[in-house]
Amino acid sequence: MLNDADLAALAITLKLASVTTLILLLLGTPFAWWMARTRWRYKFMLEAVIALPLVLPPTVLGFYLLVALGPEGPVGGLMELLGGEPLAFTFTGLVIGSVLYSMPFVVQPLQGAFASIGRRPLEVAATLRASPLDRFFTVAVPLARSGFLTAAVLGFAHTVGEFGVVLMIGGNIPGQTQVLSIAIYDHVEMLEYGHAHWLSGGLLLASFIMLMSVYALNRRFSLVRP
Repeated sequence: MLNDADLAALAITLKLASVTTLILLLLGTPFAWWMARTRWRYKFMLEAVIALPLVLPPTVLGFYLLVALGPEGPVGGLMELLGGEPLAFTFTGLVIGSVLYSMPFVVQPLQGAFASIGRRPLEVAATLRASPLDRFFTVAVPLARSGFLTAAVLGFAHTVGEFGVVLMIGGNIPGQTQVLSIAIYDHVEMLEYGHAHWLSGGLLLASFIMLMSVYALNRRFSLVRP
């Protein structure tokens, strides 16, 4: 069964995944829209930067974030000058690391969904005197709903499963920065396999249900899409 520390880790994990997903959707949507429509010749460089977390070891990104957000780093040092505290080993630091590490799982599905719309529906809306903002919200967003669903679920699920980045930038502080993946590691290290089974099995089941829901809903959207 789950103890108080496990429940606290679960709450922190869900909060972290929810905040990270919301931030990524807010920031990633306009960026993905621009990336899907721009003809800038150096777009591939931005695409490579966004995709970097897919191939970069999590501990590498976590290490550089730790350096940057720590008291001796540029961001952490600036925070101290402004009267704040360094962001390393805080929940805010976890959010920053999670946003950067989960970014491709949100931006890429959105970019692909926007690109698949094509220019024809937007051109038709333009002939009806719809403004660019109207065309985005009344044409692009509804047609890209499957991309939004995929982006939200993948961003949330990937954040829930993070280990290397959150360990490096947040440490392992129970009740503050300890998430489920780190709690599982702690249980295994202490040979508490029963607790590890409960947490691991729960994450496995939740991940399967989320992915199954995405595939089922995307199939439904593809059948009803005109």
